[in-house]
Amino acid sequence: MAKEIPDLVAEPRAGTGKGAARQARRAGKVPGIVYGDNKDPVSIQFDFNKLLTTLRAGRFMSTLWNLKVEGQDDVRVVCRGVQRDVVKDLPIHIDFMRLRRTSKVNLFIPVEFINQDKCPGLKRGGTLVTVRAEVELMVTAGDIPDHITVDLEGLDVGATIHIEDVKLPEGAKPTIDRNFVIANIAAPSALRSDEAEEAAE
Repeated sequence: MAKEIPDLVAEPRAGTGKGAARQARRAGKVPGIVYGDNKDPVSIQFDFNKLLTTLRAGRFMSTLWNLKVEGQDDVRVVCRGVQRDVVKDLPIHIDFMRLRRTSKVNLFIPVEFINQDKCPGLKRGGTLVTVRAEVELMVTAGDIPDHITVDLEGLDVGATIHIEDVKLPEGAKPTIDRNFVIANIAAPSALRSDEAEEAAE
């Protein structure tokens, strides 16, 4: 199932260059620009507080956004840079790149675990240890999966789930070129001994 693309609301910004950007910042705005897809760059600006809240929510740089600007067509974008004040670490400029539906983009996709009730390892008191709650995949902008599914049916204590054990959505591929671990099923006693060793250290 395709993931619903979140909206990001911006305002058109008159003028370009440092003077216009400074004027926007004085008005409590964060200036930005949208480029790419063989179209002219478009100057935009954001409400400072709303943008800061969205940035602090996480994954801003790896989310595909539906950019809404009054008087313009909606466009799909990814953030390609946030310039920050070196002292305050607050955003002072932001860059976006336009994407077509057929564009490839790297995004973090959540991992969903199913069939916990059919997992012998969990029934025996084992613990599901999630190494990666999200996996970075290269996906098509027009068909972003909502999640990837890890089936725990039949897995016992000690089992390790690698990315190659997971059926990925069509057209999606991991950005890391190795068979990395997503999760494992650990024995409770192993966890207790690990914690005891850490406490002793």
